[in-house]
Amino acid sequence: MLKPLQVGAWVQSRRSDIDGVREPVEAIIQEVQEGKDAALRDLTARFDGIDIENFRVTEEEIEAAYDEVDTEITERLIEAEARITQFHELQKRTGMWLQEMEPGITLGVKTTALSRIGAYVPPGGRAAYPSTALMTAIPARVAGVKEICCCTPPPIHPPLTLVALDIAGVSEIYRLGGAQAIAAMALGTESVAPVQKIVGPGNIYVTAAKMLLRDHAEIDFPAGPSEIGIIADSTATPEYIAADILAQAEHDPKAACILVTTDTKIAEAASAEVARMFAQSPRQEIIQKALDNSGYIIAETLDEAIDLMNEIAPEHLSIQVADTFAVLSKIENAGSIFAGPFTAVACGDYASGTNHVLPTAGYARMYSG
Repeated sequence: MLKPLQVGAWVQSRRSDIDGVREPVEAIIQEVQEGKDAALRDLTARFDGIDIENFRVTEEEIEAAYDEVDTEITERLIEAEARITQFHELQKRTGMWLQEMEPGITLGVKTTALSRIGAYVPPGGRAAYPSTALMTAIPARVAGVKEICCCTPPPIHPPLTLVALDIAGVSEIYRLGGAQAIAAMALGTESVAPVQKIVGPGNIYVTAAKMLLRDHAEIDFPAGPSEIGIIADSTATPEYIAADILAQAEHDPKAACILVTTDTKIAEAASAEVARMFAQSPRQEIIQKALDNSGYIIAETLDEAIDLMNEIAPEHLSIQVADTFAVLSKIENAGSIFAGPFTAVACGDYASGTNHVLPTAGYARMYSG
C-alpha cells in the first residue's frame, strides 16, 4: 500500500501543485480587485454553485446553530478552546520592557497587537473541522487583536462551524471560500473590510492566493493540504504508524504521508497495516488519492533518517523510536512534533492545546509553527 520514495522528488511534488495554479489565482484576485462584491457573487456562483446576496452571517443564524449542535459536542469545543487558549497564553510575549544597557542608553521593546486579522476556515464538505475555527481565531484573540473576521465557504454546514467560530471569539463571519475569499480579506470589498494578516489552511488555490497577496496582507505561512512525516526504528509498532498515516490521508486527496525508517520489515508491516485499515475506512476515495502521494524511505542509520526528515520539513512529525528524545534533540525542521508512540498526531488536530495550522510543502524550513 505504501511505495518507496525519493526524498527530493517528494519535496518538489508538494510545491509543484501550488506553482501550477498561480495563473488562475491571479485572474481571480484581479476580478475581486476590480469588481468587489459583484465579483465575489459571480465567483461564488461559479465555483460553489450558490447565489448569495449577503455574505455576512447574522447573529440570529449563529444562535440557531447552537440549537442544531449536540450539547455534549458544544461542551467539548469549550474544553478545547480552554486548552488552546492556555497554550497560546504561554507563547504571548511581554507587552513592553525597557533595560538600561549602559549609563545613558536605555533600550526596549513594545509589542502591539494587530487591529484586524482574517481567518480562513476550510469547508466541511470532506469532513467537519470545527477545530480549525478554534486554531485560527484563538491565537489572535489571546494576542489582543480587536477584530477577527472569518471566511468559510458556503453553504456553512454543519452548524458546528458557526458554534466553534462563536466560541473562538470571531466578530464577523462571511460565506466566502477559495482564492476569492483571500482576495476579499486582503484587498477589501464593499462588504468585507481589509485585514492586516490572513491565517488558516486551505487548498492549493487558497495557499497560492495567500502567497500572491502578501503585499496587501501578511500571512501566517503557506498552509496547504495536510502532511505527516514519521521517523521509525525496529521498535516501532506498525499499527500505530498506519493509524497516524490514515488519520492524515483522510483529510484531503492532496494530503501526503512519508515514513522514514531504518528497518525494512517495519516499512513492509506498516504498509500491510495501512492496507488492512484502509479496507475498513468509509473515506476510501479520498484516502486512496492521498496514498498515491505517499510512501516510505529506508535509511541506513537513524542519523540519516533525521537528516532526511530535516530536508523534508513535514507539517506534522511523529517520532516512533526507542530513544525518542535523542532524535527530538536533532530535529530542526518540522511544523509540530509528536514525541513517542502514544502521542497520536490526531490529538494535535483537535484538542491537545497546540495548534494544527502549520507550514506545509517544506516551508517549515523557513516558517515557525
